[in-house]
Amino acid sequence: MKVLVATEKPFAPVAVEGIRKEIEGAGHELVLLEKYTDASQLLEAVKDADAMIVRSDKVTPAVLDAAGQLKIVVRAGAGYDSIDTAYAKQKGVVVENTPGQNSNAVAELVFGMLVYAVRNFYNGKAGTELKDKKLGILAFGNVGRNVARIAKGFGMDVYAYDAFCPKEAIEEAGVHAVGSQDELFKTCDVVSLHIPATPETKQSINYAVVNQMGKGGILVNTARKEVINEPELLKLMEERTDLKYITDIKPDADADFAKFEGRYFSTPKKMGAQTAEANINAGIAAARQINAYFKDGCTKYQVNK
Repeated sequence: MKVLVATEKPFAPVAVEGIRKEIEGAGHELVLLEKYTDASQLLEAVKDADAMIVRSDKVTPAVLDAAGQLKIVVRAGAGYDSIDTAYAKQKGVVVENTPGQNSNAVAELVFGMLVYAVRNFYNGKAGTELKDKKLGILAFGNVGRNVARIAKGFGMDVYAYDAFCPKEAIEEAGVHAVGSQDELFKTCDVVSLHIPATPETKQSINYAVVNQMGKGGILVNTARKEVINEPELLKLMEERTDLKYITDIKPDADADFAKFEGRYFSTPKKMGAQTAEANINAGIAAARQINAYFKDGCTKYQVNK
């Protein structure tokens, strides 16, 4: 079987070697397409691939149509909105992600940005501390659980809401389970978003939702840009000069948010999974999942069933 690793932003060399060891060790052929600059290069490379590993690369209907032999695509990471999963299902292509591999990296970034924010972006003026503050986690998956673990080390009071996670599971992790998203925003000093971008969640973090936060509230987004209603959040921050917004996903309205000096911060690009460890873990996990699929048809992490 031919396995294509198609990465506009390549894996670290050590990750590529780990992927190669897994794929070739299982008797398959590994082909690399790195730093490609045009979609046509991907269309050509995928023609005879049986499997594909991607990062944030777009797997569009055009890519899937060009891939005559493709059986499985694995996104090395948790989010998979860059892949047309519905069309892949029509074409009989399994789509998987690698949940959990980037979770600690994203969670650590949350706190790197949070400390930066509460210390007034290190501008020399006195800030505040995270200890004893109430942290709300919206979605209690792999990242949310790691955020909760780190928050306890800071001495924070941790709350969570997840429509798909039983209250008992949240409380077993030593976290207060609340009954709704609204209750989470009303209760907490800081809310950290870890929801996927779905039809239900896109644009859901809006004026009315965030305005429920108390004075000095901080919104943290390391999830997806699409979950934020940017025009409404801009309007709210114009009206409420006490609110802060920090994110690792530069908004479309970045220039407009930038005027809120001392209350807004964005990394230059998506940074949540940008650690050597996460890079390696996700790549090797993707290779192992492809091997498992070809060996015995395992689709444990399929997202387009």
